[in-house]
Amino acid sequence: MNTLKIAAATLAASVALAGAASARDQIKTVGSSTVFPYTQAVSEEFANKTGNPAPVVESTGTGGGFKAFCAGIGEDHADLTGASRAIKDSEKELCAGNGVTDISEALIGYDGLSIAHARSAPDMDLTEEQIFQALAAELPDGNGGFIANPNKKWSDIDASLPDFEITAFGPPPTSGTRDAFVELVMHDGCKNLPGMAELEETDEDKWEEVCSRMRQDGPFVEAGENDNLIVQRLESDANAIGIFGYSFLYENADKLKPVAVNGIEPSFDTIADGSYPVARPLYFYVKNAHRDVIPGMNEFLEEYMSEEALGPDGYLAERGLTPLDDEKRQQVQKAVLDGEMIGG
Repeated sequence: MNTLKIAAATLAASVALAGAASARDQIKTVGSSTVFPYTQAVSEEFANKTGNPAPVVESTGTGGGFKAFCAGIGEDHADLTGASRAIKDSEKELCAGNGVTDISEALIGYDGLSIAHARSAPDMDLTEEQIFQALAAELPDGNGGFIANPNKKWSDIDASLPDFEITAFGPPPTSGTRDAFVELVMHDGCKNLPGMAELEETDEDKWEEVCSRMRQDGPFVEAGENDNLIVQRLESDANAIGIFGYSFLYENADKLKPVAVNGIEPSFDTIADGSYPVARPLYFYVKNAHRDVIPGMNEFLEEYMSEEALGPDGYLAERGLTPLDDEKRQQVQKAVLDGEMIGG
């Protein structure tokens, strides 16, 4: 960011904060439940090293995080938001409409979107087509139309699958995890079913509707933004599966095990090399107008961008983050620390 941009951003933030006795002394972050544990770890490290108050880290989901982040400039509004997908054009417009125009984007690493169940459950290996057939609201009827999903048990889909009821705990529509699951699993599973490739060519809107809608008749249960709650439910029901980021599976490996997708289980190696089919990037976004107004914010960003945090042997990798390669990581570190705007 050049000197004029820094001055303008600082002035705008100062005006927005004018009238308060003092700016708040804690950084405020919101956003993705998947990014939450990484930001929380950085917050604790930052507080331990600097003696500053630990930032407030709130898990709101990706969509909820952008809504809060884009609401405005000033101490009543979040400084950073975590996201399990890139910011949408509509969210950029929301930000701009509220004066949030100078934003830096940080790609912090990659996460596998895991499907998991209790360690006591039988091993499962599902294709993306089978997952779609289990969780979609509608399925092709073979005659060019669609029917409400009739599958109640996994064995209804394929006789080789377990003969127990389909129960899947997953994220709500506001979650970036839900967005990623629909895009990476449901769409891929849908397009391989008979007639769906042709439908995508002739009526893309209908294809999008059918391939994106999760069923609401019981087998798919929206479990909110609290992934720990999903873990508890899986422990109490060995036949259920849960959908969440790989970091939660990694942290709960003593309680849970992965369901293989297309024959591949999630791991650091399979996520990094792209062989695991359900992997996604993780981000956080910085409100640059707050950098020189909210105490400790620049130092917090330096900690987040440090090799000790983001590097291949860093403490975020120990918590389940798949790190960027050296070249990409250095690019991100420079962009964030220099306050480069999105697209800058």
